[in-house]
Amino acid sequence: MPEEIQNLSQLLQKLESLTASDERITLGRVLKALGERSFAPVLLLIGLILLSPLSGIPGLPTLMGILLLLVSIQMVMLRHHLWLPKWLLARSIPKKPLIRSLHWFAKPAAHLDHWLRPRLGVMVYQAGSVATAGICIPIALLLPVMEVIPFSASLAGLALITFGLALVARDGALELIAFVLTGAALALIPYYFF
Repeated sequence: MPEEIQNLSQLLQKLESLTASDERITLGRVLKALGERSFAPVLLLIGLILLSPLSGIPGLPTLMGILLLLVSIQMVMLRHHLWLPKWLLARSIPKKPLIRSLHWFAKPAAHLDHWLRPRLGVMVYQAGSVATAGICIPIALLLPVMEVIPFSASLAGLALITFGLALVARDGALELIAFVLTGAALALIPYYFF
């Protein structure tokens, strides 16, 4: 059984351990390494991908939107195990850009982990995680649109990283910040079109 991830540095280390062999890393391998009960680390992972240079790969933000939608719906349903279709689990990303992104995040991750701690527990336990999932659903639905709006997918990625970190570290104060970031990401969409 995979060790429970409690901060961003642990997630990055676990992902880097996957890059030792193959040239492409499948989503199925990532989820197996994170564990089937790993809703919060998966939110964190989606956010990392959207904020990183990997988000420049055409179609990747849309794929992350599909993954986010499936994860969020299962969180709202209070499922104990994450289920994803085989076609999504078979999707892969190249090893080299993944390693570059992991190294890009290493220093900020160590700094962020220093500030995380359990607080405002009501925000991150069952009702809080359901509220988080409820907020993530509109982000998931809008990610295909955000793919064409400059910086909006990155801002959504930052919000998802914050949600994921808050749930992983049980930090309710960080959860409140994530709600503000989500509002900012969603507010960009009508501003861009009108």
